[in-house]
Amino acid sequence: MSKKVKVIVTTGYGTNCEVEMAHACKMAGADQVDIVHLSDLLDGSVDLMNYHFLNLPGGFLDGDNLGAAQAGANRLRHAVVAKTGKTLLEHIIKFIKNGGLILGVCNGFQLMVKTGLLPGFNNDYKSRLVSLTYNDSGRFEDRWVSLKVFPGTKCIFTKGIEYIELPVRHGEGKFITQNQEILERLKENGQIVFQYVDPNTLEPTKQYPMNPNGSQMAIAGICDTTGRLFGLMPHPEGFTHATNHPLWTRKLLDEEGLGVKLFRNAIEYIRSNVI
Repeated sequence: MSKKVKVIVTTGYGTNCEVEMAHACKMAGADQVDIVHLSDLLDGSVDLMNYHFLNLPGGFLDGDNLGAAQAGANRLRHAVVAKTGKTLLEHIIKFIKNGGLILGVCNGFQLMVKTGLLPGFNNDYKSRLVSLTYNDSGRFEDRWVSLKVFPGTKCIFTKGIEYIELPVRHGEGKFITQNQEILERLKENGQIVFQYVDPNTLEPTKQYPMNPNGSQMAIAGICDTTGRLFGLMPHPEGFTHATNHPLWTRKLLDEEGLGVKLFRNAIEYIRSNVI
């Protein structure tokens, strides 16, 4: 019997990138990709445990009221899944312990840090130690950025990638930590994944607009200590075809956008290690 990779992409309450994310998963070779409303997870009509890869897409979850993804984080923490007596966050933690992968992009990344799924020190997926706050520019940023993979990262999504260009679309993307010690732990643990860089020098930068939000250490994405949970502000599902790139007529790009590579790494990891 062939191994079938099953992917779930959440939607609802303001999410608006679910179709693009599902498309990227299909391009990457997933056998089954379902777009599921969060309410269907809560009422028990869809069981998260039937999937291998959870995708939390971008959007404006709950209108970004109380801060980006804050209301959504409260839902995960406190809303109880029908007939189980357990919160949705508890179901997600069980999913993680079963070997599942999670990718949170933009609003999905904000959701992961505000529930405590990231950074996940010592398998603690409930403690909030980092956050994403208002851009230093004081405005919504919609532009393409240059990213470099942090040396020694544990992230399984970035295998074979050293440099990538992706779009950002956010008003609250500045990565901050509770204190300097947490920042050092992320670095030492190999949990920093992407940094915003100057495309000419490939060095991490705080300079605007190359760093569109003013993130500490120019951090654009982090993973947990297993490398299976990954959150980032730039949108890999926004670069699935050469024509997505603003300079596609000038650059010699492969037809398939490099953003698909992150999803393909996840699918291949599942085939080799999870099922």
